[in-house]
Amino acid sequence: MRERNKINPLFLTDGWVLLLYAVLLAFGWISVCGASHNIGDTEFFSWGSRTGKQLVWIGCSIGLGGILLMIEDRYFEMLADVFYWLMMIVLLVTPFIAHDIKGSRSWISLGPVSLQPAEFAKCATSLAIAKLINQYGFTLNKRKNFLRAAFIVLLPFCLIVMQKETGSALVYMAFFLMFYREGMPGSILFCAVAAVAYFVVGIGFSLDPLPGTTGDVGEYCVLTMIWLFVTGMTRIYIPKQPEHAQRLLISGLAVNVVAYLFSWLIIPFDIAWVLLAYDIVMIAYLGWMWLGHRMKEFLLISVFALGSTAFLYLSDYALNHVMKDYQRTRICVLLGIEEDRDAAYNVNQSKIAIGSGGLQGKGFMNGTQTKLDYVPEQDTDFIFCTVGEEEGFIGSAGVLLLFLALILRLLVLAEKQTTVFGRVFGYCVLCILLFHVFINIGMVTGLAPVIGIPLPFFSYGGSSLWGFTLLLFIFLRIDAGRKRR
Repeated sequence: MRERNKINPLFLTDGWVLLLYAVLLAFGWISVCGASHNIGDTEFFSWGSRTGKQLVWIGCSIGLGGILLMIEDRYFEMLADVFYWLMMIVLLVTPFIAHDIKGSRSWISLGPVSLQPAEFAKCATSLAIAKLINQYGFTLNKRKNFLRAAFIVLLPFCLIVMQKETGSALVYMAFFLMFYREGMPGSILFCAVAAVAYFVVGIGFSLDPLPGTTGDVGEYCVLTMIWLFVTGMTRIYIPKQPEHAQRLLISGLAVNVVAYLFSWLIIPFDIAWVLLAYDIVMIAYLGWMWLGHRMKEFLLISVFALGSTAFLYLSDYALNHVMKDYQRTRICVLLGIEEDRDAAYNVNQSKIAIGSGGLQGKGFMNGTQTKLDYVPEQDTDFIFCTVGEEEGFIGSAGVLLLFLALILRLLVLAEKQTTVFGRVFGYCVLCILLFHVFINIGMVTGLAPVIGIPLPFFSYGGSSLWGFTLLLFIFLRIDAGRKRR
């Protein structure tokens, strides 16, 4: 044991993660070359070129990783709170000292270098969350503990939203996946999924008329989903009294059928109003059952129904009266509500570039869409389109497999940790990486809204690269400490 404790942590670092990290860095730099250079240009290593600067960021990242591996892993937990609150102060002052870049105030200029604190705050938040959950007797099943953990995540979220950097703020929602792994009730995760479904269905089909009525498909479908969800939850969480679920199912079905037939055969009207009235009666019924039986399950289900109904109408209000025009347009274009050529230009050009690559691609530096600058932000947020055009389907699939291998390896290492701190931090790294890859590639291919987050290890710039290097190598150092012990 003493001999093992004397081993340099560099020799205990997981080799597979280091290999995947190096390969992703190499492919990322090649992609930046293809996206930012013209045909015939060979100035890849000049400081004046973006590829030369990216090479410097890569070199600094490797040096940063080496330094992190030499630090005792216990210091990461000891200084987690200090690091977190320092980053919160930086996030708070950033909007007041940062320059306005495309409507966002999230970049701090330090001489010739500009850094985005939001990228480093993810690491600080991960350390703080890991230290909190590592406390003796801490479980997320307790409401007080969950609120404390949620506060640590939502504070940087709100501070980054103040910088008008919504995309970077949304990344912090990935922490709730880790919460679920650490014991967060599945009902909370279900509520989040239900909210997404309400928004997509309610907004996406809001302009589609419901046959035989004067209403729309979106509102009707969401109200029907609320009724079905509440009925199912009543059956699952109150199994000893199945008659309540049966009443909700039969009465809701009868209201749907009668209202629809009346509108179809007699007087056309918006049957969503009938369903809304039924939802209110259903909420009242559940509240009455709670008062009679004093079972908190009735109360929680009624709160879910009330919140779901309120979310339906508040999301429509927020889309049309709260969100800025460009945000609303992006969402409407993604959901197919509007056909805005300007808003869809980035995504359309990106899909054209990826599709033109075919199976094997056009070859390095031979992409026509990227060389003619048809794709905006093609070496940052939309760099994956360069991979698709130059390397084709084979290269794109290869990049996805590399990310999949890294995510699976991090999953294995996280489960091997002997401390709660190490496991939680590992899952934080895993969830953040997964969110970035999923959303970035989704928006490039038109499957997710364009929210402007980088592709890890590929997108040009130092902040994202250093931020992910911090996350990855701190976890590798924690894992190496596990092996030494």
